[in-house]
Amino acid sequence: MKGLAAAFLLLAQPVLAGPLPQADATFPALDMASVELGQLLFYDPILSGSRTVSCATCHHPRFATSDGVSLGLGDGGTGLGPDRTHDPQNPPEQRIPRNSPALFNLGATEFTRFFHDGRLETDPTRPSGIRTPLGADMEAGFASALSAQAMFPVLSGDEMAGHYSENDVAQAVRQGLLTGPGGAWSILSDRIEAIPEYRAAFDAVIGPRDIRFADIANALADFVAFEWRADASPFDAYLRDGTPLPADAARGMALFYGDAGCSACHAGQFQTDHAFHAIAMPQIGPGKAARFERHNRDEGRIRVTGDPRDAYRFRTPSLRNVAHTAPYGHSGAYARLEDVVRHHLDPVAALAAYDPAQAVLPGAPFDSDFALMGDAGEHAAIAAASELAPVALSDAEIADLLAFLDTLTDPAGLAGRLGVPDAVPSGLAVAR
Repeated sequence: MKGLAAAFLLLAQPVLAGPLPQADATFPALDMASVELGQLLFYDPILSGSRTVSCATCHHPRFATSDGVSLGLGDGGTGLGPDRTHDPQNPPEQRIPRNSPALFNLGATEFTRFFHDGRLETDPTRPSGIRTPLGADMEAGFASALSAQAMFPVLSGDEMAGHYSENDVAQAVRQGLLTGPGGAWSILSDRIEAIPEYRAAFDAVIGPRDIRFADIANALADFVAFEWRADASPFDAYLRDGTPLPADAARGMALFYGDAGCSACHAGQFQTDHAFHAIAMPQIGPGKAARFERHNRDEGRIRVTGDPRDAYRFRTPSLRNVAHTAPYGHSGAYARLEDVVRHHLDPVAALAAYDPAQAVLPGAPFDSDFALMGDAGEHAAIAAASELAPVALSDAEIADLLAFLDTLTDPAGLAGRLGVPDAVPSGLAVAR
């Protein structure tokens, strides 16, 4: 009887207007010695200027590889996730300008563009094979774009480097010494080289030569690729062998790939076209501005390309484990999945009606938190760039869409495979 019931459920699955993706992503083989080394480095604050912030501070498994807040606090913060607050001895200067993205499936070869604006991406025309904000100063030896992106947060004062000259890394960054001898990356490599347990672990991966910064990045990338591979969700089972989805999720899938139009951008096995789109997302926080600029604007992709058509465009995120990766949007403006889904139905109207209470901002408030939201001219510019036409869905249809999005959850990928280490070679505290 169970087999018969399953057959009826399968027959009841909707016929879709367009083709479904295939469950065939390519994941390169990994060296487990490098993966295990990367795990230690990922959770070790030794890679931050003041030795207080690790990769896991903003990408923790407790918060689905993000930090559970709209805009995080890096250097100058204490605690984890929504409980993170200002360190009274070294308070942060501002929030990190963009929401911390999830790390699922980044080891798949299709992921070649990183950060919300795609400022780092695979580019075979470059000597390093990667286009980065460092341009010609980019060092060689990074195994992939994933490897390279893992190490840019260490150069950010708000994230990991520290402010101005408060430590040797921050001082190097302030002087523009990022790569090469005496640069920030070299300082961090020397720190790792000086720790016997790390030196022994690198011996097993790269041999006895000196540790370069790219070696650290490559190990981190291998860990991320292994730890958070997430391609065993109920949706993947449906793609692979027709395992039926629950009725409400099946209806939501038909909407997603049909009348709701979600798959126009959220395409492929991992629900992303890896492109950039303007959808009138509310802008909160300090914005992506240089220190000398006096605005709270984040214009997205245009800061990379200089093309006016890219104004307010941001990279389409993958939707894997999306039911667990709140808040949503490049600035984390929406704390609930239903709210960001509703935003997509009429972005301009949603922008006009945005309630700041929908954000999750830890610690003491900053003047920049909602400064831009009160500027009618800025609102108008964001709205004018929106690419999405309104779509009418009922509350029941939205509920079905949410049910489908929940089937993109892979419990094993969500939890991670190696977990949080008990300790790290530096002896510094591990974020839990």
